[in-house]
Amino acid sequence: MEELKKIILEFAETSKKTKFYFKDLEKAVQAKMPDAKSREIKKAATELVNEGKLIYFSTGSTTMYGLKGRGITEDQ
Repeated sequence: MEELKKIILEFAETSKKTKFYFKDLEKAVQAKMPDAKSREIKKAATELVNEGKLIYFSTGSTTMYGLKGRGITEDQ
């Protein structure tokens, strides 16, 4: 789980976009860990949100993820 969280944070920090879909996270993790399952990735992302490292961003029709403090977010 810690390895998944590390990969997700690396992706969030180096991504050109400030917000991304779960599908983007999934591709980034599976590029480094091809055996990672969607459910495990989702759990890791949710833990990062709970720890305050990632945030949810709602577009109205879907939920995106963002790195806390990067880009324009609802809490700024």
